[in-house]
Amino acid sequence: MQNRRVAFLGIDIGTTAVKAVLVDIEGKIFAECDIEQTVLRSNIIWVEQDPVMWWENTLTAISKVVKLAQNSKYQIEVIGIGLTGQMHSSVLLDEKFEIVRPAILWSDGRTTPQCQEISEKIGLQRLKRSLGNRPVEGLTAPKLLWLKQNEPRNFERLKTLLLPKDYVRYRMTGIVVTDHSDASATLLYDIYRKSWSADVLDILELPHSILPDIIESVESAGTLQENVADMCGLQKGIPVICGGADNPVGAVASGVFQQGLIQSSIGTSGTLLMPTDTLNVDKELNLHNFVHCKEDWWYQMGVILSAGDSLKWLRNILYGEKSKTSYDSMIKEAESILPGSDGLIFLPHLVGERTPHNDSNARGVFIGLHAQHTRAHLVRAVMEGVCFALRDSLEIAKEQKHPFTEIRAVGSGSLSKLWRQIQADVFNLPVTVVNQFAGPAYGAAILAAVGQKSFSSINEVVELWTNFETSSEPNSEDVSDYDKYYSVYRNIYPSVKSSFQEINSLTN
Repeated sequence: MQNRRVAFLGIDIGTTAVKAVLVDIEGKIFAECDIEQTVLRSNIIWVEQDPVMWWENTLTAISKVVKLAQNSKYQIEVIGIGLTGQMHSSVLLDEKFEIVRPAILWSDGRTTPQCQEISEKIGLQRLKRSLGNRPVEGLTAPKLLWLKQNEPRNFERLKTLLLPKDYVRYRMTGIVVTDHSDASATLLYDIYRKSWSADVLDILELPHSILPDIIESVESAGTLQENVADMCGLQKGIPVICGGADNPVGAVASGVFQQGLIQSSIGTSGTLLMPTDTLNVDKELNLHNFVHCKEDWWYQMGVILSAGDSLKWLRNILYGEKSKTSYDSMIKEAESILPGSDGLIFLPHLVGERTPHNDSNARGVFIGLHAQHTRAHLVRAVMEGVCFALRDSLEIAKEQKHPFTEIRAVGSGSLSKLWRQIQADVFNLPVTVVNQFAGPAYGAAILAAVGQKSFSSINEVVELWTNFETSSEPNSEDVSDYDKYYSVYRNIYPSVKSSFQEINSLTN
């Protein structure tokens, strides 16, 4: 007879995949599964997905991990479910909770005019003292204005606005709510009062009624409905915990919820996430200021839109989209190249850029190419360029006198020893890797364990479950070299910014 083991199910509604992971009471991963997702691109800056695809892929991912767990030597009983997912992406539902149109994603760049309109109507001072964030193309509020101005019939149909994980949870439970971490990243939320901003909604002439109630990330948001349980091999009535946005939930998984720690994430996009227990926005609002999943904590975050995607783009260019050439083999070649890529520098602005430029016109650039550069130089330059772009956010945070002690690396970039070392040398900080790579899905399982009352706090679970591998330490000689290359890197964007604008006007 099999031994009974309780488990928590964590689900991450990502851009490139839905990930499900089953974790036992001791933090061991029983089973995990990734289901790839497609992105809809009708032009260079429009990025959309079908929310129904998220739901179908979620059911598939759950079914697969349940079947994998059934083949283990234990009898697995899921007692809590937690969710996380991509931030900002807007799910628009009508009065029957049917999808109005495809979701406009976090990386979509169509809303530049609406961002300018919001800035003019609200003003920098009100943004600072209420929203804590400036309008950028990926956030939710400008998308609602775009919808109102460009698709008025769809705007009239809109009755409920949800974020990706909230839509999937609604399909699981029939309950409509969101949490503070996702709500705070919509540009419709007062980060000081921790509530929807009625003033901003009125100024933008957006209906209050479309926004869901907000609860804490570790609160229960309903139970699994019988028909859903039957579809994926689970018991009905399992508590479904609210969860949170993918970046802070990933930070939960890596134990990054105290001052001095930084989470560096290199996935499709790239982020630096810096927790704080005292809200202190930078003067130009170049960093995002959002609510953490841990109660009474916030975080500052810098975002670049093409991190791992830059390496994916290069692989497709060099080898073709259907090539089986692995990233490992590409990076292996790059290991032979010295820091600085023999004078080759890459700007990873392939779909515009967020931090610190907030420029949807920005584009990718290789500068310094000469006849002796090889494929390996291109690969290393892309990896270094991503780290230079992330360092921009670190430099802004340093201006606020934050004492940083350690980087904790997550995402696909954390799996590469070379990319970890480049980060250590570019940031001049030790880079540590969490002992498991399930990322935000694992963090969602942690929130489920707390919300289900198996543990008293996030801190307690992380202390028991999370371990760290040996750090990559900065190399003083390479740190010095990268400082010089970074100084050159910082001067490139201002030099070509006007050219980006001219190119965009020509291509449009």
